[in-house]
Amino acid sequence: MFGRDDKVSEVRLTAAQYIILAIFLVLAYGLWRLQVMQSDLYATLAEKNRIRNVPILAPRGKILDREGRIIVDNYPSFSALLLRDSTRDLNADADAIAQGLHLDPDEVRTRIRHFSSMPQYQPIFLKEDITPDELAFIDAHRNELPELDTIVAHRRLYPRNGFIAHLVGYVGEVTEDMLNQPQFELYSPGDVVGISGVERQYNTALMGTNGARRALVNSHGREVGLLGETEAIPGKQLKLTVDIDLQIAAEEALEGRNGAIVAMDPRTGEILAMVSRPTFDPNNFAIRVSRDQWNKLVNDPDKPLLNKAIQAQLAPGSTFKIIMATAGLQEGIAQDMKVNCTGGAEFYGRYFKCWVVAEHRTHGVTDITKAIYQSCDVFFYTLAEKLGIARIAKYASAFGLGQKTGIDLPQEVSGVMPSEEWKIRNFKQKWFAGETISVGIGQGAVAATPIQMARAIGAIASGGRLVRPHVTNPVDLPPGMVPAQSDSPEATIPIDPKNWEIITDAMADVVNPGGTAALSHLQNIDFAGKTGSAQTISNALKAKLGAAGKANFKDNGWFVGVEPRRNPEIVVCTLLEEGEHGYLAARTAAKVIKAFVDKQHRQQPPKMATKPTMRGGKVEVGAVWTSPDADEDEQKLQSGHFFVEVAKKPLALAAAAPGIGGSQDLVPSNARIR
Repeated sequence: MFGRDDKVSEVRLTAAQYIILAIFLVLAYGLWRLQVMQSDLYATLAEKNRIRNVPILAPRGKILDREGRIIVDNYPSFSALLLRDSTRDLNADADAIAQGLHLDPDEVRTRIRHFSSMPQYQPIFLKEDITPDELAFIDAHRNELPELDTIVAHRRLYPRNGFIAHLVGYVGEVTEDMLNQPQFELYSPGDVVGISGVERQYNTALMGTNGARRALVNSHGREVGLLGETEAIPGKQLKLTVDIDLQIAAEEALEGRNGAIVAMDPRTGEILAMVSRPTFDPNNFAIRVSRDQWNKLVNDPDKPLLNKAIQAQLAPGSTFKIIMATAGLQEGIAQDMKVNCTGGAEFYGRYFKCWVVAEHRTHGVTDITKAIYQSCDVFFYTLAEKLGIARIAKYASAFGLGQKTGIDLPQEVSGVMPSEEWKIRNFKQKWFAGETISVGIGQGAVAATPIQMARAIGAIASGGRLVRPHVTNPVDLPPGMVPAQSDSPEATIPIDPKNWEIITDAMADVVNPGGTAALSHLQNIDFAGKTGSAQTISNALKAKLGAAGKANFKDNGWFVGVEPRRNPEIVVCTLLEEGEHGYLAARTAAKVIKAFVDKQHRQQPPKMATKPTMRGGKVEVGAVWTSPDADEDEQKLQSGHFFVEVAKKPLALAAAAPGIGGSQDLVPSNARIR
């Protein structure tokens, strides 16, 4: 039936046998590879399918003031997680999840897609600070939606109404752009980090280390047991140099105005208070700020996110005259210099007016002392001409203008101190002598920040000792935390004692009768300072704009004050945007100075007689004094004793920042933080 041609050849049969043998060898190798060579790997993968790691978030460290009072705290809340280690189709459940958590389904799908490239053991944070009904929804649907879970998170609790917001900053979820930066390369999407202020500067110390919960799950992704738990390590507490009581006084003083206040101890560089207005509420960022809120903040022309204390680069106006006076005296020019102010003067073919022309008067013959306390522009025009831009820039740069102060806060700006080299470097043009005249009164190309002016004037009042401002002291940093480094070291600029006395005495006259801020005089307080008004646009341009120019481009008001006048314990710089007059800024600074002195008196009460000598709430004190004799030129010695009332209840001090731990009931009743 079968012919020879129908038989399979031996060659084909042999080839088929070898092919079958090769297949079995490959299968045998694969089996050996799976069961022997890679047994540990697949055992680990199987373990991961059986065990779920749920993160335990570490609370950030609290932020305290110089006396240990709480400024920034935490509060516990629940966050909704979307686990991705099960076989369920997460996109199919997006509608049900969104409905239960009051989210947009597209937003849920977007977040699933955004995290698709990340390892599956990393959960997705769907919603922070969920409500009780959303928490109940997750608990009630654990069988239908096993990928939903909750985690306890510690959210930031900031003071209410933007109190100290710019200094402490705020936190937020790390962005993709931030993950590309070296300081955030070890973080993962979804991590909450410091975005600005102290929160960002000291994020590493404040953040802590997350823990994890190891749970046993079945094939459907449902937890059936707990295997273990690694506790989270909380972040370290951070103590600032800020004084809450002084901060309250500064916030109150600037209420209703745009600008900034910086209060600093010029002996150490400690920042005692820092305010910037308008402000923002960092509590809105503690969870997740909405797109509408964010757009409103970044598009606001008043720039509420800008810390104007360290980022507003503006002409310092007549406060710069203190630096000019120092340069003039040190160079031996201003001591015997007298200028007749007739309301203006001509320099290099151009007429420069003095500010008193607007009041239809003149300063008359003016020396260095009168030029400071009455702020005579003509005197400093003339001094600028004699000094020249090179010497002016030399002294201004020595006192820190045109460079960052090195404060331990992010995003500080350097300002501008013009010079011949600066103009060639930036504009490829030579410096014209006429430009020096405007620089002499803190106008022209000069631009400084409030922190720079506080540092510079504080240094001059301290005899030339220039310190680096800081909001934390190295001794108060957590163990292992390296203090922030600075390119602006401390220095001492020699000032002749006679020149020092001339400048500081003239600054004291600024707040006395005849000075530009006489109404800011503080009784029994050695208060001194310098006012300043700075144009925001030129007078020529303002004239072209007419009524609109006068209404929208008012002068900025400045004041830098110290207490006491020599070797001060505090320096306060106030900037009032469109404040028009420096004396208004002086009143604002005076409130802060008075609050500082009053607190010192409360904390260090004078020693008085004990209770047995008190009568009706009064204490007996003795006194000796001299008075002119009626008939002779000699002084007559007299003595006596008096009964002085003793305060029964001192003014209450804040126990914490407003809105933190019920401290709103402990803030002085006159503090209206808005």
